[in-house]
Amino acid sequence: MTSKTRYSGYDPLARVYNEDWAPGVLQEVLPALEKLLLPHLSTGAHILDLGCGTGHLAQQLLIKGYQVTGLDGSEGMLRYAQENAGEGKFILGDARFFNFPHTFDAVVSIGAFNHVMELEELTEIFHNVYQALLDDGLFIFYMFFEEEYQSNWNGSLTGKVKEEYAWAAQNSYNSETKIAQFNLTIFSLVEETWQRLDAVIKEKCYSITEVKSALEKAGFTELGIYDAQRDFAINKSPGNTYFSARKRLNK
Repeated sequence: MTSKTRYSGYDPLARVYNEDWAPGVLQEVLPALEKLLLPHLSTGAHILDLGCGTGHLAQQLLIKGYQVTGLDGSEGMLRYAQENAGEGKFILGDARFFNFPHTFDAVVSIGAFNHVMELEELTEIFHNVYQALLDDGLFIFYMFFEEEYQSNWNGSLTGKVKEEYAWAAQNSYNSETKIAQFNLTIFSLVEETWQRLDAVIKEKCYSITEVKSALEKAGFTELGIYDAQRDFAINKSPGNTYFSARKRLNK
């Protein structure tokens, strides 16, 4: 049964993502978007950043002259997004249930869809994206697949210590259930007292066939699948596989 509970579990991750992860992710994503997305848009085009996180991509798109609306289920993430990209419009909402009728020239999503745990819900998100796009609109996103999870989610421990906060994280991947799990512990100095916060974040590994089928069910055509290393020379891509799809109305 689908629950209309937004993905609020990412609020504890907001500071870590904003300060330590997002800048690196953006640096690796932009070369792909400059090939797949930006050449097809005119200045002033309206872009939906779905799962916009802390707004780093929105900031760059605004600088390039586009209109940007960001949607995310985490209030913590959106607080940073407002700071990082103040000229953008940001909406607290769930990608599974949003409704923008024929509004955007393009929709882009950076790594959000592995956080959707059911294929039925992923298909519904693609349907929502289709409805939100103008005719001839472009949909660009990347996802993690089996090879990336097996290579990078091997139980390794990462972390960072700063003056006022510290974090440690360990990830794992179960190849039988296709579920990845990220265990995060954050220590924050609040009024001279260290406070601990623990969070568990899960991701779902889909197959490329499942994603293609979901896009086609939503109505998308002209599907393109790209390997970041092979096609864009991105050696440390956060998601090796990028998808592009078009909304074409029958005339």
